[in-house]
Amino acid sequence: MAEMSAERKVRWVADERHALIPAGMIGVLIVLLIVPDGLNYAIMLETQAPAAGGLLSRALWLGLLASAGAVIAWRASLSWPFLLLFAALAVASIVWSIEPEVTVRRDIRLVTILAVCFACCLTGWHARRFQRVVRPVLTAVLLGSIAFGLISPGLAIHQELAPELVGAWRGLANHKNTFGAIAGIALVLWTHGWLSHEMRLSRAIFGCALAAVCLWLSRSSTAAISAVAAIAFLFLLLRSPRGAQPYLKYTVVLAVAVLVIYAVAILRLIPGSDLLLAPFKLLSMDTTFTGRSEIWAIVVERFHLNPLLGVGYGAYWIGPVAQSPSYEFVWRMGSFYPGSAHNGYLDVANDLGFTGLVCLLGYIAVHLRQSLRALAVDRSQGALFLALFIQQAMVNLSESHWFSVLSLQFMLMTLATMALARLTLELKLRARFGQPLRQVPPPASARSALLETVAAAAHARLT
Repeated sequence: MAEMSAERKVRWVADERHALIPAGMIGVLIVLLIVPDGLNYAIMLETQAPAAGGLLSRALWLGLLASAGAVIAWRASLSWPFLLLFAALAVASIVWSIEPEVTVRRDIRLVTILAVCFACCLTGWHARRFQRVVRPVLTAVLLGSIAFGLISPGLAIHQELAPELVGAWRGLANHKNTFGAIAGIALVLWTHGWLSHEMRLSRAIFGCALAAVCLWLSRSSTAAISAVAAIAFLFLLLRSPRGAQPYLKYTVVLAVAVLVIYAVAILRLIPGSDLLLAPFKLLSMDTTFTGRSEIWAIVVERFHLNPLLGVGYGAYWIGPVAQSPSYEFVWRMGSFYPGSAHNGYLDVANDLGFTGLVCLLGYIAVHLRQSLRALAVDRSQGALFLALFIQQAMVNLSESHWFSVLSLQFMLMTLATMALARLTLELKLRARFGQPLRQVPPPASARSALLETVAAAAHARLT
């Protein structure tokens, strides 16, 4: 009993300082993942994308890696092993990769993204840090995209003749789907800000209207459907009647289970998985996602050649070049090169085999468990992390974003995962030790004191 009393007297200190630099690093990382290399929008009119970034892009990525590493080393006592298992597998895949140089470049990006997100959650922490860092940056990108579209519509709007691209905006991004994803996530964040009373209604209306307009201009149906689903979950979790709240966790678990089972079944990676699709076929649902099944079939063939460890992280989709196994799409689908499997679950399995797929499913399970725990204590943040997860789980049924270092959505999901884990740690500390002590600002230096004295004297003379 005495030990318990002594333990209860231990106080912990809130870690709210040093927030600006890591938040700035997140902003730079978001921009790097959105805009073309060197702000060269004209290159998007070419058919062949560059194989690697330019000097400035590489310098920024390496600068972010070094800066994040310095922050993590400084705050090493607060570091956690997030996504380390997948990162270790991705790095190890250099050994068996069919394109080891590409895998090395992807690994450097992966480590950089993990490190920057880590650093952001190690300093200046508070429970609402994720949305307060991300929402302003995405909103600025959307405003900039509207201005860019008005000033230079030839670059901000797709000029291709494909029916799905005609008239679609890409804004400051490189594709309409990326622009739609930015708008969809921003719409979820602004809606959450209103539902959780983080802002005035007028601000929320402005943010939601801006995001909705950009989402409509992008003509990205996947982004629109996933955003609507995520917002529906927000309303369910934050506005449901009190009597229904004890059952919400079962609803969430059921929804995630259906999504994951459907995702694995439509890929037919496991013999007999067709049986899992029977309920969806009875509902007349399209299990091919408008013709993507042909792409999946070719990638699944490749997967079965290396089912345990895959072809190497990021080593398959290197472009329509003859030395890549993915070049078979050019002659099997009439010169069409999809650039990805258009399914995040399948691309992870193809890159890293069943081992990588197990890592992904484990990541999903842990994220879901931590979100449900947060929901029981901090309903607002738990609902946000669950809604974002539902959004990404749906998007990855027809696009490839899970663990993709080329995807803004992976970076944001990584930051959300780490923010969720930091929130889980804080909730445990509060439950065990009570409310934290607030850090006292350090004493002002002699120079700062002199400046304050001079400023006070000048003010007194003027008045």
